[in-house]
Amino acid sequence: MSYGTDLADSYYRIGVYTGLILKGAKPADLPVIQSTKFVFAINLQTARALGLTVPPDLLSIADEVIE
Repeated sequence: MSYGTDLADSYYRIGVYTGLILKGAKPADLPVIQSTKFVFAINLQTARALGLTVPPDLLSIADEVIE
């Protein structure tokens, strides 16, 4: 299982920051942005190899299930 930031959203924010800097904004004046989108992924193949049983309720809330 993994719970972390959404990489696509992070890359988008990097592009926005880069655009602001290229337009003349000072990096020190830009606000610090924390992630607001997170992804919960479960790797069923690894769980089965380890002999773990993943409850169906947990699978239903996962954003990504790797089989």
